Amino acid sequence: MSIGAITISPAVSQPERFTPPARTGAPAAASTSQDSGASSTTTLTPEALKMVEDLKARDTEVRQHEQAHLAAAGGLAISGATYTYQRGPNGVNYAIGGEVQIDTSPGATPEETIARAASIQAAATAPADPSGADRAVAAQAQQMAAQARAELAKQDGGNGTPGERVQRGYTIEPGAAPTINVTA
Repeated sequence: MSIGAITISPAVSQPERFTPPARTGAPAAASTSQDSGASSTTTLTPEALKMVEDLKARDTEVRQHEQAHLAAAGGLAISGATYTYQRGPNGVNYAIGGEVQIDTSPGATPEETIARAASIQAAATAPADPSGADRAVAAQAQQMAAQARAELAKQDGGNGTPGERVQRGYTIEPGAAPTINVTA
C-alpha cells in the first residue's frame, strides 16, 4: 500500500477530500477509551491495542511523508496535505494515506520550465521512501525538462547541446588545413 503521493494538477483546483485543521499532538489513544460525556469505559483487546499501535505508526509515517512533499514543493504546492482516514477501535481517526497537490504546468519559457521541473522532481522525491505515484510524477517532470531542453536547442538555431558545441570547437573545419607558425 503506498503512503501517499504528489498529484498532478495542471491548474489550481480544490481537493475533494476533507482537510482537517492542523494537529498539535499525536492522536490520543490508550488501553481504555472514554466517551466525553459517557460514563462507560471500553477496554480494548490485545488485538485492538496492536491495531491502534499500528495505526498510530502509520499515521505518523503518512504525515511525515506528506510534510516532506510540502516542504520541498514550495510555491508549487496548490493545497496543504489531504489525508484518508481509518477509525481505530478506540474511536480515533488515523491517517492511512495522503496527498499533496502541486502545479505541474510548464513555465512561460523553456528555462522556467526546466527550473519548475527540477522543483517538481525535488518535491516528488523528498520523502525518504517515495511511493510509486511519487516516482511517476518525478519521471514526468524529468520528461518535461527534456522537452524544454529540446526546445532550447531549437531556439539556439540548431547548434546542439553545450557539449556538442564544445566538441565542434575542437574539430577542424573541412577545407581549412592546419598550419603551424615555426618562426619564433
